Amino acid sequence: MRARGRAGLSARLGRGVLKPVSVTLPPDTDQPLFPGRARRPGSARAGSRVTGCREAGQMPAPLSRKIGQKKQRLAESQQQPIPKERPPSAPGLQRSIYFSSSGDHPTRLGPEFFDQPAVTLARAFLGQILVRRLADGTELRGRIVETEAYLGPEDEAAHSRGGRQTPRNRGMFMKPGTLYVYIIYGMYFCLNVSSQGAGACVLLRALEPLEGLETMRQLRDNLRKSTAGRTLKDRELCSGPSKLCQALAIDKSFDQRDLAQDEAVWLERGPVESSSPAVVAAARIGIGHAGEWTQKPLRFYIQGSPWVSVVDRVAEQMYQPQETA
Repeated sequence: MRARGRAGLSARLGRGVLKPVSVTLPPDTDQPLFPGRARRPGSARAGSRVTGCREAGQMPAPLSRKIGQKKQRLAESQQQPIPKERPPSAPGLQRSIYFSSSGDHPTRLGPEFFDQPAVTLARAFLGQILVRRLADGTELRGRIVETEAYLGPEDEAAHSRGGRQTPRNRGMFMKPGTLYVYIIYGMYFCLNVSSQGAGACVLLRALEPLEGLETMRQLRDNLRKSTAGRTLKDRELCSGPSKLCQALAIDKSFDQRDLAQDEAVWLERGPVESSSPAVVAAARIGIGHAGEWTQKPLRFYIQGSPWVSVVDRVAEQMYQPQETA
């Protein structure tokens, strides 16, 4: 059968029905004829002849156009720059919804924000976002709703009263925006930020949790000594200075860090609201043996916030609520 097939083909070729066609490949030896298909070793190169069973004469017009179009697309693709691949992001690291400034840079508050007197800074903190980035890249966020101001050497309730400086309170005398973290009862931490004036600072008392609540809850549960087995409510996560530190995993290692420059904790400007919330000025919490400073209204909190540690109904009635700047 094969012999007869070849014989029949030869006979037809001899009668002029089909004639061998010779095509000379273009001499652009650097690129394969068809994009995406590499030329195998030993295959035809420029100047070689390809034979086939076509009518004698030149290459059919449709095939010639297709080859020309493919070569043109190949040349155009080679002229386009190849985009660089972005490195993979770290596991668990997510882009902050607050990082929305022009140029795609984080909108964190800089040194100029902290360079204010203690009372002014304590009020300015209200509504701003405290951010804590954990070692695995997880970011925790909370809106500041309660603060206390400590005015320095003149303030009998301040750790710097009388102008005394110790290794413990050194952060209070450093540039504005320096963290001052101290320990109470031998096991709990409190987070302060230095302000204008030597020895003056602001205590961060409470946050409204915004992001990473389950992580905050786990961190709190790991350190709680009582009420074991009871699930903490959201409003209990950061409603106090020590609770705040537990929920954000802040300890003594954060003492004397720069809040304007640190990579693990920083402050972002809070979202702009249509109307500024009312602010209550009340006496500070846990102040004793400080004379007249015990009752001075140096604690500030957002009125009506369920996240505040202690609500002072008397202060809310006595003092006309003021608005944040």
